[in-house]
Order: sequence, then C-alpha cells, then structure tokens
Amino acid sequence: MSFFTSSPWIILVVAGLLEVCWSIGLKYTNGFTRLRPTLFTIATLTASMYLLAKASESLPIGTAYGVWVGIGAMGAAILGIVLFDEPASTARIGFLALLLISIIGLKVTSH
Repeated sequence: MSFFTSSPWIILVVAGLLEVCWSIGLKYTNGFTRLRPTLFTIATLTASMYLLAKASESLPIGTAYGVWVGIGAMGAAILGIVLFDEPASTARIGFLALLLISIIGLKVTSH
C-alpha cells in the first residue's frame, strides 16, 4: 500500500503546514517582485494543493478542506505574531484555541 493511500491524515497535515509556508511566503514576496520568495511561495502553494487533493481522495472534502484551512489559518496567525509582531491579545489567543478545538473535532468526528 502506498503512502498516499495509507496516510491521508498525515498527508493532510503536511498540506496544511505547507499552506502556512506559502501564506507567510506571500509577505516576503513584496507583491511578487522578489524572485526567491515568489518561487518558494508558488512551490509550497502547488505542493499544498496537490497534497490536499490526494488527502481528499480518502477523506470527506468538507473535513479535509476544513482541517487544511484551519491548520493554515492557525499557523499563519501564530507566525504573524512571532515574525511580524502582530497583536497577541487574550481574545486572539482564545480564538486560536477554539480553532484548534475545531480542527481536532473535525478529525474526531470524521469517518
């Protein structure tokens, strides 16, 4: 059995982490005027979408997409706080915790 058919959740998590990479990469492209960050962003976007498509072959699309977006949004928000000095208010951290609970809930309730 191949990796792609035996590990849809691992593939989905990797796709979500790659979504974080390309979304943060956008910040460094300076409107797609910087070559290396632009190539990085395009490569990670392509790989992320490909892996999402592979994971959705075995997982319900609503679950796969929801988890993918959740990982990407959470990772981008956390890295925005760490790398770009974005606000880290109590409310923002609380909503990130709710997002994590939602991602876990989608995993737990999928069949």
